[in-house]
Amino acid sequence: MSTASDKTLLDRVAALVDAAKRAGADAADAVVVRSRSSGVSVRLGKVEGTESAESDDMSLRVFVGRRVASVSATAASDPAALAERAVAMARVSPEDPYQGLADPARLASDIADLDLIDDTEVPAERLKEDALAAEEAALAVPGVTNSSGAGASAGSGGLVLATSHGFVGQYAATRFSRSVSVIAGEGTGMERDYDYSSRLHFADLDTPEKIGRTAGERAVKRLNARKVKTGVFPVVYDPRVARGMAGHIAAAINGASVARKTSFLRNMMGKQVASTGITVTDNPQVKRGQSSRPFDGEGVAGEALVPVDDGVLTTWLLSTSVARELGLETNGRGARAASSVNPASTNFAIEPGEASPEDMIGSVKSGFYVTELFGHGVDLVTGEYSRGAAGFWIDNGAITYPVSEITIASNLKDMFMRMAPASDIDRNFGTAAPTLLIEGMTIAGE
Repeated sequence: MSTASDKTLLDRVAALVDAAKRAGADAADAVVVRSRSSGVSVRLGKVEGTESAESDDMSLRVFVGRRVASVSATAASDPAALAERAVAMARVSPEDPYQGLADPARLASDIADLDLIDDTEVPAERLKEDALAAEEAALAVPGVTNSSGAGASAGSGGLVLATSHGFVGQYAATRFSRSVSVIAGEGTGMERDYDYSSRLHFADLDTPEKIGRTAGERAVKRLNARKVKTGVFPVVYDPRVARGMAGHIAAAINGASVARKTSFLRNMMGKQVASTGITVTDNPQVKRGQSSRPFDGEGVAGEALVPVDDGVLTTWLLSTSVARELGLETNGRGARAASSVNPASTNFAIEPGEASPEDMIGSVKSGFYVTELFGHGVDLVTGEYSRGAAGFWIDNGAITYPVSEITIASNLKDMFMRMAPASDIDRNFGTAAPTLLIEGMTIAGE
């Protein structure tokens, strides 16, 4: 993102806010959500597609008393005419007692440098070479028989924000990625698996060869999968599916879900919601963090939170309007999507424990190591959990044969209370978790 372009957009959003005030708004903010991306996809050694996209989604939000309205804008929009239209819309809108700008005292006064930008220019030819190299490495693994495709991309995104409380700021983050998916085996015995790497800095990416080799080896390991008998067993979640468990916690403690009464944890503040030893953190100020940001979609600098401390629920994820609805203060988790602001997690993690994943698996006499989940069988209103799954059977503390076509089920309330974290964690994900052991889950097989 060029400095000149940033300056133009900062001037633009500031002009929209000034125009809104002149048109009769009591308060206003204007935002540009920026996105730039380019990518190449390949399959079986040939380029299947290339893409390049960019957008600057600009919007103006105005408040007249307790009434609010928003309009989309373009670079060619006349600020005065746009502001007058927005104010006229607000005056005939229904009142919303919770809407409004963030308290000026909560606005970020210093924009922290979180090292989110890498100026490396990655040409389309390099993206193609990386995708081809990842696929070639995967196809070279004995047992791999076909490719579902590989890809590489580079891009950036960011936010430009101005408010009538005097806040003006912008930030941006780059992102680079590589991925590949391949098939092992033949006929009805085919199995698919994948690997990918996504980082803010290009040099931090896993190599195409490592990604390809990992994807190929994972696919081959899944060959000759069996079903297992139905029963109640411990389940060990591989980190790449354990991240989904962290995502369920994030969704359940989202203040918007609590306000709408759609979270099974809505009445559990200050109570034990997970086993002793489970600690969950959320920190938007991590250097090079995948979901880091110096301020949220309302200009608030969010502090590091510990939403679950030794199993006890301590806080919700809150934006300004949701916090007001709950009688609380925002904690800087407002995520902007054009004119709307809703709470969202940042760098969210189930913190690691002390046992190594090897020791954790070794403690299981008979159980299931899950590496992939299917379907959307999670009800955040009740906590009911039922997912299709694939992975490996654990017998006397050792991973043995592959397993597929089974369902694992329980209730998230019980799962959180029976959850134990291992010591491994990869923080190169916006939502991170170590290997997790959950006792007493129902496995539906044969």
